[in-house]
Amino acid sequence: MKIIRYVEELRQELKTHRCNKKVISFVPTMGYLHEGHLSLVSYAKNNSDVCVVSVFVNPTQFGPNEDFNHYPRDEERDIKLLDKENCDYVFIPEISEIYSEDFSTFVLEKKFSKILEGEFRPAHFEGVTTIVTKLFNIVQPDFAVFGQKDAQQALIIQKMVKDLNIPVQIEVRPIVREVDGLAMSSRNIYLSKEERKEATILYRSLLYGKSLIERNEIDVDLIKEKIKDFIKQSNLAKIDYVEIVEKDSFEKVKFLESGKAYFILLAVRIGSTRLIDNFVVQVS
Repeated sequence: MKIIRYVEELRQELKTHRCNKKVISFVPTMGYLHEGHLSLVSYAKNNSDVCVVSVFVNPTQFGPNEDFNHYPRDEERDIKLLDKENCDYVFIPEISEIYSEDFSTFVLEKKFSKILEGEFRPAHFEGVTTIVTKLFNIVQPDFAVFGQKDAQQALIIQKMVKDLNIPVQIEVRPIVREVDGLAMSSRNIYLSKEERKEATILYRSLLYGKSLIERNEIDVDLIKEKIKDFIKQSNLAKIDYVEIVEKDSFEKVKFLESGKAYFILLAVRIGSTRLIDNFVVQVS
């Protein structure tokens, strides 16, 4: 495994592989890796000749009152974990290597970036689409792997790739969960012992919503209100949103239709830690 910190060095390394017709995979991360990240790396490695992982905490996707300065970082640990996965290249640039002092060009998806996460984090997706575009231009992978936990992000990146004719296939892999159902996230480290216990309310509320649908409840507003009431059982939980959308279009609906798949999407604060989660439900 080779650690690279400069754009041109990575480009030169990958140019050789590209000339030799090697399949290049790419997993962009912000580091502080967990089993969810590693499942993406494993998939990428097993389906390509050359696997590239980036570790970069991207400042442009954090709002002014968000946790950029406190976001968990442990480069040495990340490198050891990636080495165990037999990753080929780890790209760990400094901010100045990615964003020059006079940087002023951003990529903006204008439909899906305005809803849900976009309502609560207005500049977030502009930062995400910009850094992902830059990384795609640097790595030029055949395919890139993202996690379903950030379902809206994955949709936006798929839309961006389609709209801008970026020749990268997007693979979205399932959420990896702790034994008690909590979706793995780098931000879980923020949770106190009591908060960590209470955080399972997200997964349990998703299962509850799934059970309502399996019992033939199709009124979306009613399902959402019942899920919210379920979450409110926790005194530490504060709901940002509960939403149900069509899986492929992310369109909001009033009633569920037989034969269609839907996302149940949650954003909930446990204490001061904001967590997101989702579940795909197929209506019979």
